[in-house]
Amino acid sequence: MRTRLLPLLIVLMAAVLLALGVPLAVSLAAAQQQKVVVDRIDDTAYFAAIARPSADAAPGSRDELRILGRELASYDDVYGIRAGVFRPDGRPLTKGPTTWSLPATGEVRDAFEESLLSRRSHDPEQVWPWQRGRLVIASPVIRDGDVVAVVVTDSPTGQMRSRILHGWLIIGAGLTAAMLVAVGAALRLTGWVLKPVRVLDATTHAIASGRLKSRVAVASGPPELRRLARSFNEMADNVEDVLEQQRAFVADASHQLRNPLAALLLRIELLAFELPEGNAEIASVQAEGKRLAQVLDDLLDLALAEHTEADLRLTDVGALAAERVAAWSPTAGAKGVRLVGDCPATTAWADPIALSSALDAVIDNAVKFTPEGERVEVTVTSNGSTSTIVVTDNGPGLTDEELARIGDRFWRSGRHQNIKGSGLGLSISRVLLAASGGAISYDRHEPHGLRVTVTLPRSGPTS
Repeated sequence: MRTRLLPLLIVLMAAVLLALGVPLAVSLAAAQQQKVVVDRIDDTAYFAAIARPSADAAPGSRDELRILGRELASYDDVYGIRAGVFRPDGRPLTKGPTTWSLPATGEVRDAFEESLLSRRSHDPEQVWPWQRGRLVIASPVIRDGDVVAVVVTDSPTGQMRSRILHGWLIIGAGLTAAMLVAVGAALRLTGWVLKPVRVLDATTHAIASGRLKSRVAVASGPPELRRLARSFNEMADNVEDVLEQQRAFVADASHQLRNPLAALLLRIELLAFELPEGNAEIASVQAEGKRLAQVLDDLLDLALAEHTEADLRLTDVGALAAERVAAWSPTAGAKGVRLVGDCPATTAWADPIALSSALDAVIDNAVKFTPEGERVEVTVTSNGSTSTIVVTDNGPGLTDEELARIGDRFWRSGRHQNIKGSGLGLSISRVLLAASGGAISYDRHEPHGLRVTVTLPRSGPTS
């Protein structure tokens, strides 16, 4: 979310700074040029005042004209600005430098033609730093209401463009500094706004992982997000209460039903003595009673697994898996199934009792569904971050639809309804492993069978 919000804020701030900076840069360029134009207007007015007495005389015939010529030559030598006084027909009275002449076309000719109309030429167009234009200013010399001469100045723009560029660099540096400050402020702002969201996300993940006591701190952030955090905590409290009530109900119901069920099974046993030996109905009732007792025991185990806090410790997973393989080998052998293990020493963080119970359920399930003469393999491996225990069998396996449902409470494949079980064993395993920070997954084992993978973290628990 921050990666989407932060660019939006940066783009908006950049647009605001550009909206301020571009007009400022244009205004700076216009001010620099206007300053030069005003200076040239003053110069042309001065030259026009000097040229007025000698405007009708031939070049070199009057002292005023010689003085004007020296002024124009000095003006060109000092400032590098070409200037000249021209008659209305375009012939020069005097000019500096002497090699300069009035062109037939262009900006200089346009300014000269405009001054013949008894007005100063218009201000030249804006010259930008990347242009090599010149500034042309022309002023008429008027006597008795008639234009007797025109003073023209043709100025280079190098220094003016350098001053404009320097000003732009200062503006750019200021805008860059302002942008950096704005980015820093945006980082702080987005961090302040999104911190409660990150905390809420982490707490939600913790609750989804089984840590139902996790809650959101509501000390910082905008008021709306603080209200959201308080509402989330209230919801989590209510959900925890409901789940606790469900667990208590399941535990109490399974515990309370065991005694009446035991009494009922005892009476059925006594009743069986009164009936002929081998009665099919009484045998069926006894089998269903034992199955119900097993379901109640599994429900109690499930309720206790969901309620008990995990006792995490660094555990030798290889040794524990080898111990469970040894414990289940007689049962597998009695069924004609070979149970083998490849369990090298490796460590992971787990609750040893919970992990043992989960492995018991997984191995029991694998042995139960593996035909006689086949084998069940238990393999322990590890990498840098996790340790895994893989249990594979050569049973009938499951379809894709069945793989999606395996581990659901009370779910059993329709093809396995005649095999003893309650459908809670793998559900209990998942709850036990989740409380220990582990996970369990299911996949096909080629050419046939089921692969169950138990994953455990090798890094210690974080607060």
